[in-house]
Amino acid sequence: MARKLAVIGAGLMGSGIAQVSAQAGWDVVLRDVTDAALTRGLDGIKASYDRFVSKGKLEASDAEAALARITTTTELDAVADVDIVVEAVFEKLEVKHEIFRALDKVVGENTVLASNTSAIPIT
Repeated sequence: MARKLAVIGAGLMGSGIAQVSAQAGWDVVLRDVTDAALTRGLDGIKASYDRFVSKGKLEASDAEAALARITTTTELDAVADVDIVVEAVFEKLEVKHEIFRALDKVVGENTVLASNTSAIPIT
């Protein structure tokens, strides 16, 4: 069974989560609201993989394979078939709430929903 994860938010934390997940073998859907944000996130992931390769911490073929496991989208419906969704948008509670309300309408009942935050209490 393929493992598929979505990351909502292609900023620093979201792209980092996408990067390590793809490197660990997960198929990743990276979603943000603009193509420009997705491009920045993917460029950051590529740069990070390049640094790992140049330092001998990652084989170039492994970096290429991990990068190939990441797809990008601006459409929330594209995450409908994933196993796990990690929300990683900026630290504004109402935005996070809106995302989870929208996800409830899109993902299956067995999909795990998670949030990444450094400042907002989850409970």
